[in-house]
Amino acid sequence: MTKPQPSPYAVDDTVRRRSVGRIIGITLFSILAGIVVLALIAVGFVAYTAQRSFPQLSGEVKAAGLEAEVTVQRDALGIPTLTADSSHDLFFAQGYVHAQDRFWEMDFRRHVTSGRLSEMFGASQLGTDKFLRTLGWHDIAEQEVDALDATERAYYDAYADGVNAYLADHQGPDASFEYAVLGLQNSDYEIEPWTPADSVAWLKAMAWDLRSNIESETERAVMAPDFSQAEIDQLYPGYPFDRNPVIVPKISAVPALGTAPDLPETDAATSSIEWTEVGSVIEAVGELVGGAGEGIGSNSWVVSGNVTDTGMPLLANDPHLGASLPSVWHQIQLKCSTVTEECPFDVAGFGFSGLPGVVIGHNERIAWGFTNLTTDVTDLYLEKVDGDSYWYDGALVPLETRTETFKVAGSDDVELEVRSTVNGPIVSGLTGDFTSIAETPYVGAGGTVTETPTDAPEGDYAVSLRWTALQPGTTASAIFALNTAKDFDDFRGAAALFDVPAQNLIYADVDGNIGYQTPGKLPIRGAGDGSMPQPGWDSTYAWRGYIPFEELPVSYNPTEGYIVTANNAIAGQDYTHPLTRDWDYGWRAARITELIERAIAKGPVTADDLNAIQADNYSFIGMRLTAAYADVTTGDDETDAALDLLHEWDAQNDADSAAAAYANVLWDTLAENVFVDGRESSAPMSGQGRQFLVMDGLLEDETSPWWTNDELGVDGMADMLKRSAIDAYERLVDDQGDNPSRWNWGSLHALPLENGSFGTSGIPALEWLFNRGPFPVGGGSSVVNATGWDLTQSFSTVTVPSMRMIIDLSDFDDSRWNQLTGQSGHAFHTNYIDQVESWQKAELTPWAYTPDAVEAATTDTLVLTP
Repeated sequence: MTKPQPSPYAVDDTVRRRSVGRIIGITLFSILAGIVVLALIAVGFVAYTAQRSFPQLSGEVKAAGLEAEVTVQRDALGIPTLTADSSHDLFFAQGYVHAQDRFWEMDFRRHVTSGRLSEMFGASQLGTDKFLRTLGWHDIAEQEVDALDATERAYYDAYADGVNAYLADHQGPDASFEYAVLGLQNSDYEIEPWTPADSVAWLKAMAWDLRSNIESETERAVMAPDFSQAEIDQLYPGYPFDRNPVIVPKISAVPALGTAPDLPETDAATSSIEWTEVGSVIEAVGELVGGAGEGIGSNSWVVSGNVTDTGMPLLANDPHLGASLPSVWHQIQLKCSTVTEECPFDVAGFGFSGLPGVVIGHNERIAWGFTNLTTDVTDLYLEKVDGDSYWYDGALVPLETRTETFKVAGSDDVELEVRSTVNGPIVSGLTGDFTSIAETPYVGAGGTVTETPTDAPEGDYAVSLRWTALQPGTTASAIFALNTAKDFDDFRGAAALFDVPAQNLIYADVDGNIGYQTPGKLPIRGAGDGSMPQPGWDSTYAWRGYIPFEELPVSYNPTEGYIVTANNAIAGQDYTHPLTRDWDYGWRAARITELIERAIAKGPVTADDLNAIQADNYSFIGMRLTAAYADVTTGDDETDAALDLLHEWDAQNDADSAAAAYANVLWDTLAENVFVDGRESSAPMSGQGRQFLVMDGLLEDETSPWWTNDELGVDGMADMLKRSAIDAYERLVDDQGDNPSRWNWGSLHALPLENGSFGTSGIPALEWLFNRGPFPVGGGSSVVNATGWDLTQSFSTVTVPSMRMIIDLSDFDDSRWNQLTGQSGHAFHTNYIDQVESWQKAELTPWAYTPDAVEAATTDTLVLTP
């Protein structure tokens, strides 16, 4: 078996992935700056300066631009309920409150999305800025804002006015403590006014975070010169349709949009059938926006009132994103004092600071949740470039070009010429992997790898990126449509607008209905399937358009009484349109389905049952290795005693479990011995769900050449299992000692909460100011309690259930919610990390919604006045 040679970019890419934030700090802040920070801490400057930016929570504040008073009620967790007489004042107040709580985060994010980090942090960020400016997120956001109708544009304008009203009285350290730190080196930095495009651009960042298979496509392209088709297929197996569920086994018959659906009887359901049984500049961007790394995904499910204790639906959701401090989510309720056509909002849930509206949550009639669709919405194209032109269908076509100018703190301006073809912007030359693909070009056709193209035109190879988010879309409008939807028809209308990022949308309403809709702008491809780079010079491989919305999978009141989405395959293999070959492999979906069916059989299903499912730590690979090692002895007494722990283990990755600690170290060690150590170059280790299936297959094949590793002196499966068990024991002893009673998975798998900017600066004093933890946690990758970690790299938690919620359609005040850290983005504020302990335990807090419940929970009231 031949193995790929190391990429010349491998070391640089890894360094960039792990140290993008650290580069910010080391480049920006000299040793002198670190000494200054320590001195400031010593004289109490930090305490004074940090508190300057804490939000005013009570009393009265004049905000120029308001039309009437707005009431801001906050509970002990700092979660605000905003009540206003008009939509203008409601979104104005949301902008003001977001700026109170999170303005540094908002400002940092908009510099990311506009490719302007160099203006804040200097030349160290030019590589990332060049890549993001090439994609043009902010320019596309401006086009989307221009396309908004008058009402929606007014919402965004009002929101921006609210942010700017706050900034009128809060500049520099008065806006956030980080500006005092930034001023140590970049004293000329000034905060700019907020714009609607700054809000919309963050949707592009979230779309990049959830873009699906570009990493897998890139990995296969880099592997192609050295791996056979059979080897690639083995390492990237197809979805296991025979063992794990799909979301919509059969598309439900629902009325076309615009026709009100017939409500079912309490015990009726529409037709459905039974279930069929995630370095480089890319990674650097991921560090900034929450990249599509290990464990990115989500769980959501909805259970019909036919099987619940209240007779009404229960809806649960926990999106899995990169761990961040502060959390990506901001909890809020937006309430019109009187719901009217002009002011139609009475909505509560989770949103993003910098963006008006509520992204996930409920209004007075419906509830909804999201998980990543994981369909393939990105393609790489090999291009043939000749001077200022490129080849397309036998003719030279002029490249589309534009010049981007980067202002760099402490240095001269830098210019970049961005080049694009009909397929998209050229990205080789900006990242190591994309450049490597251009230097060793392989293409794919219909799911197979072909040799370096022999029919390519003259010229130089380049790589371009086609992605649905690089065209103006309508998600900025979809948020308001979701917030005001009254029934399944309205919900589907909002879903039709929710084009990027593509998400699974689940639904429940107060009339007892549950449902699911696939939204998104999903491409129809030509000759290729998107799994490998395609020949950009041949229009046969171009996209043909997008799947019509009415042909996308939908489910309405299925007979099972529940709908589960966990990034697994949406539909069966007979679905008309190819969607991707890179689904999540369905382990979480299978486990959630199993637990829901158990709860239904025990019946009736309660909100506590759903909360217990969210906290479930069952590990498929732990169970599989326990079975594989059932009859294995190593001859080493200490190792065999460690293996004995597995025989009595319930496969739950609980934080205090010694068996879970050994099982996960064993899994990591086995994967490293089989695929990494002693190899000329390793197989890709991304995606533990994929690796579960690969290892599951290998354990059924004792003759696989992967079991032999001459460098390690291992020959065959039995030898590999014994060697890995001993190595795992020694690793765990080095980390947690030789007393198994002291072993625990939680501290090994601990979550370090690092602030996204200064928290990885490389200056201990700064990191102390902004970081918290590490916190011991249970769970794991491809576990329902999805605390992801990087196989063969580190056990530390990197991706998390970023929030959890359970909505009770029988009584919204009986709903529950929680997020990773807290409402506040201000270090040292009471609400900075006050939700972490509840999050660790998967305990949700009460979610007040009705006026009486909100009043009872209120600890502070602020009145904004004109």
